[in-house]
Amino acid sequence: MSFTITQSAATRINHLVIDEKENSFFRISITGGGCSGFQYNFIFDDVITPDDQVFEHYNTKIVIDDISLGLIAGGELTFTEDLVASRFVITNPNATAGCGCGNSFTL
Repeated sequence: MSFTITQSAATRINHLVIDEKENSFFRISITGGGCSGFQYNFIFDDVITPDDQVFEHYNTKIVIDDISLGLIAGGELTFTEDLVASRFVITNPNATAGCGCGNSFTL
C-alpha cells in the first residue's frame, strides 16, 4: 500500500520535529469518531511497532499502522496555510464523505 506526503507537509514536519524529542517522527493514525465516523490523528512518536509502515519523502519519516493505512491507502498528506488556519490535510481516495473541517471521513 502506498501513501505520499507533499513537500509542504515535509517542510512543516521537519520544522516541528526540531521541538520534539531526538529521533521522533510524525505518526498518522485513524480512530473511530469525529463528525463522519473516522478521525485523522497526527502526533509525534519515537516508537515503531511491528505493525507500522514507514514512509519517507523529502527526508521526512512518517509512520502509519497497518489498520490505519488500510483506511487511507493511496492518500496524500499536505500542509495548507491561509488567513483562517494552518493545518495538515489528508487527501483520502477511500473516503466517500467528510466533514467540513476535513478532520473526519466516512468510508
